[in-house]
Amino acid sequence: MDTMSPSPAARRAAAIVRHLATTAAPVATSVGPSCCLGYVRPESSEPPAAFRPADLRRLLDGHNLAARDWLFRAMEESTLFCRQHAGLRGRAFASPDFNVSKEAQREATMRRVGYLARRGVFRGWLTEDGVEAELRTIALLDCIGIYDHSLAVKIGVHFFLWGSAIKFLGTKRHHDKWLFDTENYVIKGCFAMTELGHGSNVRGIETVATYDSKSREFIINTPCESAQKYWIGGAANHATHTIVFAQLHINGRNEGVHAFVAQIRDEDGNVLPNIDIADCGHKIGLNGVDNGRIWFHNIRVPRENLLNLVADVLPDGQYVSMINDPDQRFAAFLSPLTLGRVNIAVNAVYISKVGLAIAVRYGLSRRAFSVTPDGPEMLLLDYPSHQRRLLPLLAKVCLMSSAGNFMKKMYVKRTPEMSKAIHIYSSALKATLTWQNMITLQECREACGGQGLKTENRVGIFKAEFDVQSTFEGDNNVLMQQVSKALYAEFLAAQKKKKPFKGLGLEHLNGPSPVIPDNMTSSMLRSSKFQMDLFCLRERDLLNQFAEEVSHHLTQGKSREKALMLSYQLAEDLARAFTERTILQIFLEDEMNVPAGSLKEVLGLLRSLYVMVSIDESASFLRYGYLSRDSVAAVRKEVLKLCSELRPHALAVVSSFGIPDAFLSPLAFDWIEANALSSGSH
Repeated sequence: MDTMSPSPAARRAAAIVRHLATTAAPVATSVGPSCCLGYVRPESSEPPAAFRPADLRRLLDGHNLAARDWLFRAMEESTLFCRQHAGLRGRAFASPDFNVSKEAQREATMRRVGYLARRGVFRGWLTEDGVEAELRTIALLDCIGIYDHSLAVKIGVHFFLWGSAIKFLGTKRHHDKWLFDTENYVIKGCFAMTELGHGSNVRGIETVATYDSKSREFIINTPCESAQKYWIGGAANHATHTIVFAQLHINGRNEGVHAFVAQIRDEDGNVLPNIDIADCGHKIGLNGVDNGRIWFHNIRVPRENLLNLVADVLPDGQYVSMINDPDQRFAAFLSPLTLGRVNIAVNAVYISKVGLAIAVRYGLSRRAFSVTPDGPEMLLLDYPSHQRRLLPLLAKVCLMSSAGNFMKKMYVKRTPEMSKAIHIYSSALKATLTWQNMITLQECREACGGQGLKTENRVGIFKAEFDVQSTFEGDNNVLMQQVSKALYAEFLAAQKKKKPFKGLGLEHLNGPSPVIPDNMTSSMLRSSKFQMDLFCLRERDLLNQFAEEVSHHLTQGKSREKALMLSYQLAEDLARAFTERTILQIFLEDEMNVPAGSLKEVLGLLRSLYVMVSIDESASFLRYGYLSRDSVAAVRKEVLKLCSELRPHALAVVSSFGIPDAFLSPLAFDWIEANALSSGSH
């Protein structure tokens, strides 16, 4: 060993000396006055819109624009909804105060319900019939949901669960007794279906209603703790009446789940005898709704309180029903949930729009880092990575708006023959749109940085407020399993009857299988025919694979339910394929109705970006061999091109959402002034 060799530390010191000796002396620069950041409105810095945002709004909102604007103004006119911002002088924002206790939030919710009732918002919601009346009601609920989820849920439970059950499961005697008072909030209704031990599996609920033919009454009882009614919106504080779902027992025979009307509080708000009610407690969100638990201790309700459109009990205890099949009868009792799922899905789309409008506007005014020395900092939305985060979400929310409108119009034009299709579409879209909403809110929160954590900026608090949508009115995973089971049933029926597929957009299965070319060009990837062919090919193949796998399990002696359960992976892929093809098909029909011009071109960008991102985010296209690795790589590159082309239209697209400035947040406007010390915003 050479004892004279320098140590590692000495070698590093020598290297630093050599580096400093060869580095040119820095050029001195004069220090000028500090240049502070200033807020620039995106409208003044972005190019003029290539299309009229009002035209795109008509497409996305779909109906009742004037009624929506009227309600937005009504909320802005009241300090119950709208408060002046301390930092942004002259600006008021419509948002509930989440910093108060759950008790205060609940009382504020009821005061807002009272204001809306006095303004006539609910007029005709239950007592007027027809397509236009129902669409107007749904449009107004859309607006209420943009303001506050708690308020929308409180109103939704009262009108669309309690009220819809009275209207659609009851008959004239129920309508005459309860509908008018429900519409005018003389009584306050809730909907007691879910139990501690049973949520999605409604057939398994344990509450019992036993008919007493001597007194001509039903005796409703909670036989065990797992049968307590749970998460019942409105029950903890305000509801006076409820729809009770219970197993109907007559002379020792269980006739299955039926719905009954029961009063739970008197006119002074006191809980009635033989009923116990408890609060579900503080939640991660929705604290403006008084979710409660209910125990019934052999309470008695008149025979006439059975909602008897589907089935009835005669005075002597004879059970009669217009529907002989128990499964169909059970499905009829669940019909009030359908409108709830429609409203939840559409509400999720509007909340995604709020989050994106805030995040995009912030990205068009917030700068970070510069590309060149001493150059100006870049706008966040000019970074390709930021475009990739937000603009695909913008495309998805636009296509999902069309899907939501399709579902609403299908519901209001419903016939008994459409019940199955409405159930499948509402299940698929409720699950997909609410899942997408949570993905969108998380990305928007992160895209707003630390400002996204402030409650007043809405995006962060939305995550907690809307997380519940994934599991209430039907667990999303269960709903998607129902979709794949329904498609499997359609497949078997077509085979058995040797008839072509009809309905649910499955007609494409009647023709030859699409052929997907190997060489992917940009124009081909953007072709609507290619896009539909690819989505239809995936759906067709997954349906065949799912049917084959279920059949394989059946031949091994498994029961049908077990076979379906074991095939859940293909079931998940199939339900997703059906839903994404449905969304694309609906939007294409809307796009075809738009005349040639700049708006149609932007719609094409949105559609193509939706398709490319759906491919990029799903392993199924590569897993099952619908696209090659080279094709998937071409899709990935196309996503970046489409984001770049959509970037100049981002402000015009979010401006077309029709959401008034007051229903966004300070972050969407002058976020510097909103946080200034001099403004007193602290």
